[in-house]
Amino acid sequence: MTSSAPATAPASAPALAFSDRGPVSRAVIAHLTGAEDAGDHTTLAEEVVAASADVVRDDDVQLALFVLYASAYGSLPQLDPDREWDPALLATRRLLEEAFEGELRAKVPMPDLPEPTVDAVGRALFALAGADSGPSLSRYFAKKATEAQAQEMLIQRSAYTLREADPHSWAIPRLDGRAKAALVEIQSDEYGGGRPHRVHATLFARAMRAAGLDDTYGAYIDDLPAVTLASLNMMSMFGLNRRLVGSIVGHLAAYEMTSSIPCRLYADGLRRLGFAPDVTEYFDEHVEADAVHEQIAARDLAGSLAEDRPELLPDIMFGAAAGLTMDGWGGAHILESWSAGASSLRERTPS
Repeated sequence: MTSSAPATAPASAPALAFSDRGPVSRAVIAHLTGAEDAGDHTTLAEEVVAASADVVRDDDVQLALFVLYASAYGSLPQLDPDREWDPALLATRRLLEEAFEGELRAKVPMPDLPEPTVDAVGRALFALAGADSGPSLSRYFAKKATEAQAQEMLIQRSAYTLREADPHSWAIPRLDGRAKAALVEIQSDEYGGGRPHRVHATLFARAMRAAGLDDTYGAYIDDLPAVTLASLNMMSMFGLNRRLVGSIVGHLAAYEMTSSIPCRLYADGLRRLGFAPDVTEYFDEHVEADAVHEQIAARDLAGSLAEDRPELLPDIMFGAAAGLTMDGWGGAHILESWSAGASSLRERTPS
């Protein structure tokens, strides 16, 4: 990993809390933080992608995508908002996305397509989620995780969960009728139902603080392996590209259908370790909420979208399968690290 600091940031914002991971992410960070001599990141992206053996686990590619998407979300104030729509940055993002999506489509096992009806799609999604028989990170966590591993788990989840629901909200203006109503119903709960203190991202930030961690967005990016960044980047790619609206809907359905029981196990593990209610509250909230959301997401959202727009059915099932597969890759990395007595986080290189 290279440790060069990003170029000049906007005067009103502090420097980024993380370092680049190679030529593409270095140039993208420099461009988005105001440098005039950031370099040709599009050509660099072409070269890095061509040389990469595994784009999903490529640190430089995934950090560059993360920063490009962060510009769209506004999640890092250090990034110049005037450069969000810079044509050169969009060209680089598109090139990285093509490689990332291509690798996912090549590696994610696809289920048989059901009939494009509410009932058939709902049943197919539940069958797909139920067929996941890989090692369970949440079961390990409930019984065996140490306090240090509990903090690691929170750090690993922080890049997405401190912005929870945001990637899926890009789909709202791209849907109509039954599917839009179902998504808004789910997202309303995610954003606290009008109560700011119940916003799920806010609950998670409280959990991080109560566990002795920094809840500043981006504080732990240097610690997150590429496969963790790739999970959030996949959601962002699905959400930000209108042509992939079926994929972000399928992803949300799979996410909601596989969240309730793991959250109960995470809460059990945290209580076993003696963490306070401020830490467990986020997970307890999801035990009940996601048990309700899974039916809405599978049938009212994904099923009705497939029924109304059957041409999106392949992407709905791809998004669900990709979400489950990516979760499996990330969970396997963490479990393998912990089973070997190692940290699942990246080793930081001193600047």
